Amino acid sequence: MGTIIIAIVAVMLVAIFAFQNASPVSISFILWKFEASIAIIIFLCTLVGIIIGITITVLLKFKIRSPSKD
Repeated sequence: MGTIIIAIVAVMLVAIFAFQNASPVSISFILWKFEASIAIIIFLCTLVGIIIGITITVLLKFKIRSPSKD
């Protein structure tokens, strides 16, 4: 239950920070260039970080639970 509360507070803080910084910025990555709001960029980066964190956690738990075949 505590983890859910911490996650909700973190999401609220990111949302407040993102919407207070809503000015457009130019993003360029290798040959890819586009312009977007800082709020969208912050949201997408946070979302990608959460997905990566959850994926690593699940993979590590699966690796620990699966018995070794050696």
